[in-house]
Amino acid sequence: MSTKSHAMVMLRRNFKHIARNPTSVFNAVLMPIVIMLMFVYMFGAAFNVGVDYIDYATPGLMLLAVCYGLGATATSVNSDMTKGIINRFKVMDVSRGAVLTGHVIASLLTNLVAIGALIGVAFLLGFDPSASSLDWLGVVGIVVLLGLAAGWLTVALGLAAKSPETAGLASVPLVMLPFFSSAIVPAEKMGPGLRQFAEYQPFTPIIETMRGLLNGAPSSTDAITAIAWCVGIALVGYLWARSTFTKRA
Repeated sequence: MSTKSHAMVMLRRNFKHIARNPTSVFNAVLMPIVIMLMFVYMFGAAFNVGVDYIDYATPGLMLLAVCYGLGATATSVNSDMTKGIINRFKVMDVSRGAVLTGHVIASLLTNLVAIGALIGVAFLLGFDPSASSLDWLGVVGIVVLLGLAAGWLTVALGLAAKSPETAGLASVPLVMLPFFSSAIVPAEKMGPGLRQFAEYQPFTPIIETMRGLLNGAPSSTDAITAIAWCVGIALVGYLWARSTFTKRA
């Protein structure tokens, strides 16, 4: 069986595990929607962002939807490593790369489902983007790049952790980081120190790129920075994951 076929088998296996774990489904799909409803209805009127708050917040919440499903991925990867599943796969002559790739692709597809549901709710709340078809393709491209980058980094964190519990905690900084970006409010409205952190952390240019695309006015500077961050994070995560997997397996 080829590596591609092995990866498809691992992908089906991971989706079965996701379906049997309603908590991971809630975190990945429903929790971002809950946060959207909370911010739009409870706090939206308090933020002066120059446009309807739902239009401003949706790109940042799309990124948040990617991050909320990462804890389950890290835990699942670590469980495979610490509970002997990997050794069984070795006996079955399953490609090692397929095991990791299956987790990353499952995470990416879960992200796409979560973001699709989030955008659907956003439209119900009055979301009115000015994006063209080409702009929407750009948004999808950024989301896929971000999902792959976050997926590989999360797989690496899961492999490096000592137990499934610590693996889940290892992804918490990735969940919190969007709140210290321009996802909820513009960075320039933040206090000194926090404003600089928000401006130069990786998630802000990614959010601003999606925001620009959805508004029909993308920034090439933000887009180049966002792509560079995504590619860099994906490369670091991939190399770290492969190195840790080789050592521990």
